[in-house]
This record gives sequence, C-alpha cells and structure tokens, in this order.
Amino acid sequence: MNVEPREQRETDGNVATRLDDAWVTIVWNDPVNLMSYVTHVFQSYFGFTRLEAEVRMREVHEHGKSVVSSGGREKMEVDVQAMHGFGLWATMQRSGT
Repeated sequence: MNVEPREQRETDGNVATRLDDAWVTIVWNDPVNLMSYVTHVFQSYFGFTRLEAEVRMREVHEHGKSVVSSGGREKMEVDVQAMHGFGLWATMQRSGT
C-alpha cells in the first residue's frame, strides 16, 4: 500500500501551513523594537520578501502578534530561540489553538 504525504495547504493568519504541521511560532508586539528592525529580522531569518516581512510586522504592530512559521515542534523551538536572540518576544503553540 502506497500512502502519499498530505500536501494540502490552508491559510492561517496569512501563513500557508500543511495540514499535518502541529506547531507555530508567534512573534508578539513589544514596546522596544522598531518596526524597521522587526522587518529586517523577518527578512534575514525567515527569508521573507520585504513585502511579506512588512505584512507580518504590521500584524505584530496592529494586532499584537503574528504567526511567522509553522512546522514540527523542534523546528519551532529553534525559531523561538532565534527570535529571542534577536531581542523579539516569541512563543510557540500547537497550530489551530
């Protein structure tokens, strides 16, 4: 029996995720970092285009948070630690919760 991986995608908070991804990284608004710096971090670490990075930065600024990555738990732990290294507030949680 040949079972193919699920490659369906859905959009959650403007981030396309595979249905079997279990975790997301969330960056939270803070009173310290400049919007231009947050945009730079999103571009340099996640490889977002300038427009994608600005959209997510605006979500952080205007809505208090933005989902910036999704995937397995171990990868999200790495992403959260990286955001902390850049001085951004970030957490991870199960996707869909």
